[in-house]
Amino acid sequence: MPIPSGWAPRLLSLMRIAVALAFMQHGTDKLFGFPDFGGSPDALTLPLGILEFGGGGLVLLGLFTRPIAFILSGQMAVAYWWVHAPHSFFPAANGGEGAMLYCFAFLFLAAAGGGAWSLDALLAKRRG
Repeated sequence: MPIPSGWAPRLLSLMRIAVALAFMQHGTDKLFGFPDFGGSPDALTLPLGILEFGGGGLVLLGLFTRPIAFILSGQMAVAYWWVHAPHSFFPAANGGEGAMLYCFAFLFLAAAGGGAWSLDALLAKRRG
């Protein structure tokens, strides 16, 4: 039995929360060393950590979801093409499955918004 379409805005919110929580771990690794993914720090560690932790936190809350998700989608597209694609075009072969999936998940959130359970929705309700 299919899930009723009325659940779509709530399930969108659950997807946004799950993606943001998973993504934020990459930022906590870069900023706080936890969980340690074994990467070596470089000049991009701090700005990428801020984008991943801070941007992921805003997406988690559903605040400014569309513009932040668009930026994070671009970050993940760059990560895929700079880091993974030179090794192989295929994500399963180059280790870029995560970057590719985050890219398209954030692109979807940039188009769809934060869903029913987001601060964006709460603010929109209060405005009008």
